[in-house]
Amino acid sequence: MKALQFDKTGDLAALRYVEVPTPATGANEVLVQIKAAGLNPSDVKNVLGRFPYTTLPRIPGRDFAGVVVEGPQALIGQAVWGTGRELGFFADGSHAQFVKLPANGVALKPSHLSFAQAASLGVPYTTAWDALERSLVKAGTRLLVIGGGAVGSAALALAKVRGAQVLAAARRPEQVNALQAQGIKTIELGKPEDLPTQVNAVFAGGAEVIFDTTGFWLPAAVPALATFGRIAIIAAPVDGHVQLPALALYRRGGSVVGINSLLYGVQACAAMLDQFGRFFDEGLLPLPEGLVESPLAEGLDRYGEVNQGRGDKIVLVP
Repeated sequence: MKALQFDKTGDLAALRYVEVPTPATGANEVLVQIKAAGLNPSDVKNVLGRFPYTTLPRIPGRDFAGVVVEGPQALIGQAVWGTGRELGFFADGSHAQFVKLPANGVALKPSHLSFAQAASLGVPYTTAWDALERSLVKAGTRLLVIGGGAVGSAALALAKVRGAQVLAAARRPEQVNALQAQGIKTIELGKPEDLPTQVNAVFAGGAEVIFDTTGFWLPAAVPALATFGRIAIIAAPVDGHVQLPALALYRRGGSVVGINSLLYGVQACAAMLDQFGRFFDEGLLPLPEGLVESPLAEGLDRYGEVNQGRGDKIVLVP
């Protein structure tokens, strides 16, 4: 089969488009013919050596959608989607024509999603789902989501399904306009010290949950937090350190929740996909738009573009 593969890290030049053997399946495993595979920034960082536990040589790629061609009879021919921490790190991933994984590591693809749409959602939506679950967002929760990227948009959409009161915050005017066009109340981020005033103008007493998807607003978020509130974070500054106003945090009874999608294997992620996947078929979640579909053979160029900051969602098609 054709695949992207790297045998060393530190430079995207190590990534090659190669011919490798198609994986052989064992008991309770499936072989999925990839119809589309999402390209995430973490895939690029993996080749660059940001994940020391990656074993080599390795086919990268976490997110996928495809058709089961080998495995338990009940799954043969089924359209599935999946993601998980093994893929691309210590098991070969989805940037190939086929991927092998446990039979319970795939979920049935929602019929309203195309293969490309489903492949674009794994990491953003499982990350957002985990953030909402672990920060206890439910009906009526006053939720502030900071950041207008894929994870932030997923969190807002999922939170609306839960009946939460949602407020978005983004820095770039085009992000603010896009969120407002979706009917989401949005504030434009400016000076960090202004955030509490902006939030309290919408949520009297502060936000019960603040989800910072950027890694830069944790100190400013604390004074915008309600009593006993939670701040969920998925990123940190490059050096991993931030000045946390601990006195203000504990006086509010607040807590910080670290969200790391790489803590969840394919089985756990399949369970998440099963839980919220039905919302796409029920018309409760927006279908992805503006995807860029690119042949897998051109994947080396697409990796380079993502590394340079390309923001639209790329889906690789074998």
